[in-house]
Amino acid sequence: MAEEAAEENESAVLDEAHLGDITGAFGRISQHDVGARRSWGARFLTLLAIIGPGLIVMVGDNDAGGVATYAQAGQNYGLTLLWTLPLLIPVLVVNQEMVVRLGAVSRVGHARLIAERFGRFWAWFSVGDLFLLNFATIVTEFIGVSLALGFFGVSEYLSVPLAAAGLVAITASGSFRRWERFMFVFILANFLVIPLAVYAHPHAGAVFSHFVTPGVSGGFTSTSVLLVIAIVGTTVAPWQLFFQQSNVVDKRITPRWINYERVDTVLGSFVTVIAASLMMVTVAYAVRNTPLFGHFTDAAGVARGLGRYLGHATGTLFALILLNASIIGAASVTLATSYAFGDMFGIRHSLHRRLRDAKTFYLSFAGIVAAAAGLVLIPHAPLGLITVAVQALAGILLPSATVFLLLLCNDRAVLGPWVNRPWLNAVATVIVSVLLVLSLILMTTTVFPHSDVSALFLGLGGALVVVLAIAGFAYVRGLRRRPPPLVPRERRETWMMPPSTLLQRPEPSRARTATLYVMYGYLALAVVMLGVKAVQLGLHVHR
Repeated sequence: MAEEAAEENESAVLDEAHLGDITGAFGRISQHDVGARRSWGARFLTLLAIIGPGLIVMVGDNDAGGVATYAQAGQNYGLTLLWTLPLLIPVLVVNQEMVVRLGAVSRVGHARLIAERFGRFWAWFSVGDLFLLNFATIVTEFIGVSLALGFFGVSEYLSVPLAAAGLVAITASGSFRRWERFMFVFILANFLVIPLAVYAHPHAGAVFSHFVTPGVSGGFTSTSVLLVIAIVGTTVAPWQLFFQQSNVVDKRITPRWINYERVDTVLGSFVTVIAASLMMVTVAYAVRNTPLFGHFTDAAGVARGLGRYLGHATGTLFALILLNASIIGAASVTLATSYAFGDMFGIRHSLHRRLRDAKTFYLSFAGIVAAAAGLVLIPHAPLGLITVAVQALAGILLPSATVFLLLLCNDRAVLGPWVNRPWLNAVATVIVSVLLVLSLILMTTTVFPHSDVSALFLGLGGALVVVLAIAGFAYVRGLRRRPPPLVPRERRETWMMPPSTLLQRPEPSRARTATLYVMYGYLALAVVMLGVKAVQLGLHVHR
């Protein structure tokens, strides 16, 4: 039975380069390895071979925009927004764990899976938004590169092209292991936040108390609430879902190794949140009781401020952290885009392939990088406006990505025994609903800056509680009528999605169809409103 499943599932893989041994940065696992890991030493060596996709996607999320957001929180509000960061860990873990299962079990990328289960229209709806958002995000990464190296006096006309060329060279090396090792260099550089924080001499007691005490300096105003939303919004970006699922497939991780990849994802979430906390703490202690407190401008201004009040070494460290965050962010977001491009057009898309074997895949990567870098170099380009628009657009597009994710993780034809457990559906639904409310508030207050944020929170929050209560009652009743089947562990480890040609597309229910079209209308209206606002801001800048 297991052999038949294996034979069937080999044909579900769209690129034969996705079949074979796992060749990670720190180890190799044979494709046919079925040996038990009974000792802790054997389990640790296996984890070393598996580890990568989770850490890379999480650290990549602490990109140039993330560094600027955490620095802004520390500079304008001190330690009083630290409590938001521990809350991000379960959000990160729950969302990314779902794409880990989707990748390992289906053996295809997120974009391809949406196309096969929902049709090309909804796939292009999802991926088209992703392409637009990712390109804009990559532009902000190169803005980070120019600001970071500008601290050292390097012209953006030299720093940006060099960074772009380096990214392409690393990615197009033709070796998944070599690429992953490069990524781990950037992950290790992320730990520069530790000596940076040491220079600030933070008080452990004060830091801990703000971790567990919600509040904000000066009270909850529209400005402070928007910053809270921005901090939360940086944790679950649509590109992360596409990247980790495709990277799990590209690394050849199968259901047998899902638990190890879960550990990788949890470790990545803690590394990300700890680094974010240290950045916020460092900036808060550096600028307190100085004229810079409450007057954030940009990441370059933070680097200069740290150098002025904590010594030149701290400004240098912060600039290096910003540079590192920009590069790993650009590498991850661009690769997520190229993976989705390969899924949609059916081209070879694997880091195991050399340039001559996957020219379109690598050329799409290089083209995205070159276009984004070129936009940053346009004289007098509204870089600040671009950054603000990207953050708002990410908040607007987030709900559609999470809705598709939940629907896929409850598709028994795709995941079989790996579908979401009832408790996970409940937790994920609450998280997705809260993110939907936050993204809606972010969109509304971006387009209408004078909106009453407190009234929005109360109104949308109250409606959310009522809807979740009704949905929860209906869900529990449904579970009592049709309890989920129990599947032996051995069967779970060998079960993978059959070829798409053998799967019948699910009949669209009225509820699902209505949900998708309501989401489509909401996103269309929101993007149009955001575009109008961006044009208004652009015209105002040039007056």
